[in-house]
Amino acid sequence: MVKINLKTLKIRAQKEIEKTGTPEGLNEVFNKYLGTGKGELTLVLRSLGKLSKAEKVKIGREVNDLKKILRIQFDQKEKSLKEKLHKEVEEREWIDVSAPGKKPLFGHLHPLTITGRKVEEIFQGMGFSVIEGPEMESEWYNFDALNIPKDHPARDQWDTFYLRNGLLLRTHTSPNQVRYMEKNQPPLRIIVPGTCYRHEATDASHESQLFQIEGLMVDKKISAANFKATVGEFFRRFFGKDVSFRLRPDFFPFTEPSFDISISCVVCGGKGCSACKETGWMEVAGAGMVHPNVFKNSGLNPKDWQGWAFGFGLERLTMLKYKIDDIRLFRSGDLRFLQQF
Repeated sequence: MVKINLKTLKIRAQKEIEKTGTPEGLNEVFNKYLGTGKGELTLVLRSLGKLSKAEKVKIGREVNDLKKILRIQFDQKEKSLKEKLHKEVEEREWIDVSAPGKKPLFGHLHPLTITGRKVEEIFQGMGFSVIEGPEMESEWYNFDALNIPKDHPARDQWDTFYLRNGLLLRTHTSPNQVRYMEKNQPPLRIIVPGTCYRHEATDASHESQLFQIEGLMVDKKISAANFKATVGEFFRRFFGKDVSFRLRPDFFPFTEPSFDISISCVVCGGKGCSACKETGWMEVAGAGMVHPNVFKNSGLNPKDWQGWAFGFGLERLTMLKYKIDDIRLFRSGDLRFLQQF
């Protein structure tokens, strides 16, 4: 009876070894038949105690012979599975060194960063220094020192975020005019890039957070003609071509006279289109001659010094250069937009 079981066991074990397709599965089959604890051949050997000595010797020999046969088959199958696995790994990870390489994906600068660095590079090339100032400001620097006292109607033009600590989020970069002139004796040329905040509705052309670049030039004899020459050269370098622009009278409390700066529409070339509202012109900045009161509040005598200041919206410059029609795209996080740059 034991002999018949050994033959059946042998056939069954060989079939299972052959069918196994993984090293893990082969290990399970090995433990099932040759395991030292509950392996089937081990259990057969343990059951020989009730047989005669002659039967023990005979069947024991047959069991050991079968164990040797199965071990050989296990070893062959294990080798076959390892070779197969190695081949699959090689095929999966094989590299053709003669094939052209794949260009790795690199991150890139945000369009506002690209424009900001270009603007700074241009003005530094014209002798301007780049400075920074705090984003949390006092009312004195943000309004009063810039000739905008508490009862001035122009103060309503800025929708301000007031903070609990008595400060506010600056509504423009102009406070740095006063901060810089307080500590630095003219002549001077500076630009001040930075983020500003205004409590207003967001739409295609307005954001509650905007990036502005302030400019200031002060010397003994400075006029609007100096400003016109400087801003004309800036436009030429920024857009890479001669751009028509104009100055029109405007009002800002911290400059007198004041004017807005418009350039010929870069979309239609000045012919008139929806982007420029059919006027052929696009407003890009506000500017003017520094108001005498601003000089006084900075500790300078307006009889000794003259100067001009301007404020460019970085988003507006970027939209003009790259023909972008919605300011909200800059902070949308939309990769389809950002990957174009």
